[in-house]
Amino acid sequence: MNNKEKALKAVELLEKEYPEAICSLVYTDPLQLLIATRLAAQCTDKRVNMVTPALFERYKTPEDFSGADISEVEELIKTCGLYKTKARDIVNMCAVLRDEYNSRVPDTIEELIKLPGVGRKTANLVVGDIFGKPAVVVDTHCIRITSRLGFHSTKDAVKIERLLRELLPPEASNDFCHRLVLHGRAVCDARKPKCDICCMSSICSYYTDNNGAT
Repeated sequence: MNNKEKALKAVELLEKEYPEAICSLVYTDPLQLLIATRLAAQCTDKRVNMVTPALFERYKTPEDFSGADISEVEELIKTCGLYKTKARDIVNMCAVLRDEYNSRVPDTIEELIKLPGVGRKTANLVVGDIFGKPAVVVDTHCIRITSRLGFHSTKDAVKIERLLRELLPPEASNDFCHRLVLHGRAVCDARKPKCDICCMSSICSYYTDNNGAT
């Protein structure tokens, strides 16, 4: 089985195991997802979802955020970690949206990564979930699981994104990445993967190399 065939099989197995491929961040519009994803850096989605209701009640538009007192934003997001950097990025990001994008979140990766604090992971998530375009969100779960499957031996997110775009059907790539997150949390743990209950053990290089040992 070559990598293309393995990728298609992985898509099939994960779809069967996790029929609902949804982002665990709670949001109601493109701006909220953009900000929530920035907050999620080195922080759990669960924690972000605890913080954002008050944040989004206080600030609703790019104009609101760009005119905010950074110290107030810091206080609202403090429990997310790295809050000073994140608050600055959010305020500056919204100022750029206001001044250069008519307060609208752009719909391409190339434009999104021009925003302060926005990298390719965030840009892909927004493009995929909001605008329905093919996207590959390379987070820690994606890096770990696709490496264990045997697709690569790198931690370079850009290289992994490029590789997966070649291997995955475009229409399946976004949901595939969401399912990797669910699988990483439930089964393919970083320290002790539960290979005995993994739906992808039959195509997994890590499982084969370790004879299923965890």
